[in-house]
Amino acid sequence: MTTQDFATYIAGLPRVLVGAAALFRDDEGRVLLVEPNYRDGWTLPGGTVESDAGETPRQGARRETAEEIGLDVPPGRLLAVDWVQATGIPPLVAYLYDGGVLGADQLKSIRLQEEELLSWRLVPRDGLTDLLPGVLGRRVLAALDVLDSGAGTLELENGEPVH
Repeated sequence: MTTQDFATYIAGLPRVLVGAAALFRDDEGRVLLVEPNYRDGWTLPGGTVESDAGETPRQGARRETAEEIGLDVPPGRLLAVDWVQATGIPPLVAYLYDGGVLGADQLKSIRLQEEELLSWRLVPRDGLTDLLPGVLGRRVLAALDVLDSGAGTLELENGEPVH
């Protein structure tokens, strides 16, 4: 296979989007959510991994967290990996890391990236699916279950555990 043939082969392979986020909690177990200004609803701090620049999902979660909320916190352990198949866009592989428990001083130091975010809030578990419907809500609840049980990393498809 020539170099050009190999390049053509690579260019023809399917594309997959990669996202990474951090699951931060406060000492009461509430989850930190952010409200983007570019779409409806709430989400976790995180975003697209810049794989073309050599960024890993873990690095992407840390960079996005620092950019979006002003906290440069190394991600903890990987809680879940979710394969999300959507209509009209390439599939997404979403990595969700433990961001840990934020103390009062860290919460007070949150500074939102005004170009992308409107606000942030702490939400108890029983209110998460009201603000995070669908796949993301299921993913976050599954990750909280992993934290509560001490289980290992969870494999998800569209937010549902794979058995």
